This record gives sequence, C-alpha cells and structure tokens, in this order.
Amino acid sequence: MSHSATAAEIKRAYRLKAKLLHPDLSQDDGEKFRELVEAYETLSDLKTRQLFDESYSYGKFYGKKRDSVSFDYRTWLLEREDDESRAKLIFFDLMHRNEDEAVKEFKRMNSERTGFKLSRWFTREDFMDYGFILAEELVLRQEYYDAVILLEQIIKMEYSYSYFRLFFPEVLSLARHILRNNIEGQVNDELALDAWEMALDLKLGNSDDAFFLQKMADVYERMGDFRTADVCREESMRLKGMTNKFTS
Repeated sequence: MSHSATAAEIKRAYRLKAKLLHPDLSQDDGEKFRELVEAYETLSDLKTRQLFDESYSYGKFYGKKRDSVSFDYRTWLLEREDDESRAKLIFFDLMHRNEDEAVKEFKRMNSERTGFKLSRWFTREDFMDYGFILAEELVLRQEYYDAVILLEQIIKMEYSYSYFRLFFPEVLSLARHILRNNIEGQVNDELALDAWEMALDLKLGNSDDAFFLQKMADVYERMGDFRTADVCREESMRLKGMTNKFTS
C-alpha cells in the first residue's frame, strides 16, 4: 500500500488482509495476524501515522516534474449532475480526505433524488467497504438516519452474499447502537418510524425487535394512531415473552 493511503483505503486493506490471515480461517499460528493488527493500529491512529509518515523518505518524489496540464477527475465529476457521477464523487471525496464533502453530498442526494442508491454504481465489495466507512463518518457527524439508510443496504447484502464475515459483527453492532440510542429525539417521528421499520428487517434479534416495536408504539400514540400503537405494543410484548422463555 502507498504511504499516502487514505484512512478509507487503510481500513479496507486491513479488512481484506485480515480475512486471509485470521487464525480461524488460515493455517497460520496467528503471528502474522497479530502483526497486521499492530500495523493497522499504528496507521489508523493519527499521531502514530504522522510519525510513520515522517520517517518515510520522500526524496524519490522530489524533483519530479508534474505535468502543467492534467485531468482533474473531481472537477469533471462536479460538473455532472447524473446519479452515477454524484455517487462516484461521494466515494472519491471519501477516499481523498474530503470526508465532510462526501457526507454533505450523500445527504443532498438522499434528500433530492428519490431512489438514489450508491450501490447501483459500484461493485458489491466496493460499496460494502466504502459504504460502511461512509456510515461511520455520518455517525461522527450525528447524521444518524442517513447512516441507517446505508447500513440497512450493507447488512442485507451481507445476508445474501457473505463478504464482511469476521467483521460483520462490527457492522451489526454499529447499526444496533444507532437504532437503540441515536434515533429517538434526534430525528422527527416520521423518520424515526422509518428507521425502526428498516431495523425490523435486519434480523437483529427478538430483544432488539421488541425494543423497536415499543418505540414505534410510542410514536404512533403521539401521532394519535392508537390502533397501530396497540398492534406494535402487543407484538413487542410477544417478542419479549419469547426472549424471556429462551433465556430462563
């Protein structure tokens, strides 16, 4: 990997390499996997990464003349408003230390373009990797609903095509945390209902589903839809009963 690799590139390379070296999936004794983890911890930490970069000799790059005229891919994408170009702009910015712009453009496209999906324009693997990284960036900026939109697509893809494997619990954990802790009070009731309805399709478990249904019942009650509130609450109680039965 290039010494100038971005955080997104480092995360993706780490996941790909870890799948090959993890003791559960290879004949290795675990030493190479431990070295990989140590390298990732160094490169993913801003301070240690800076020290690493400073120790790298850039001399071979100095003196090289850059062409006075070069093709600016980002400018070319910015000039286009079709979904494919905007999707590629989002991931381009994400991979080139322009995370704020990537998040801003993703939110804009989601709000202005009905049916906009990043997954339509990338390979499944690229979308799952960089989509998860974008979801993490959205969470850092407290854009929780938009993070749920991405995570829902990624999780459903994983169920149909095992790609993350060892890292999938990390994906589920992030989704579960957002849905339980960062939706209520952070988005309006309509978006909250939408997020929890998406959650019910993610197979997070009876306990989580019972929690989401209870939250949905509270929202429907506030909206004056008492019939739907009762249905959600009854189903929540049923799932809680099933959970207690299997844990007792």
